[in-house]
Amino acid sequence: MSNGMMDIKDVANYLKIKEQTVYRLAQSGKIPALKIGGQWKVKKEHLDRMFDEILNEKLKELKK
Repeated sequence: MSNGMMDIKDVANYLKIKEQTVYRLAQSGKIPALKIGGQWKVKKEHLDRMFDEILNEKLKELKK
């Protein structure tokens, strides 16, 4: 992983999920990914921010 850019394999390792699952999430737009030259790329920073936002939403729901 260079400059915070990850490919599908890097994301799968980071999230501890299968590469096939990462492909599906990227294709469906459920993770912030961009297809460049036939390869999916994800910025670690964007993935972390997405998780933070989802976690904050969940915490707000629990406080209701």
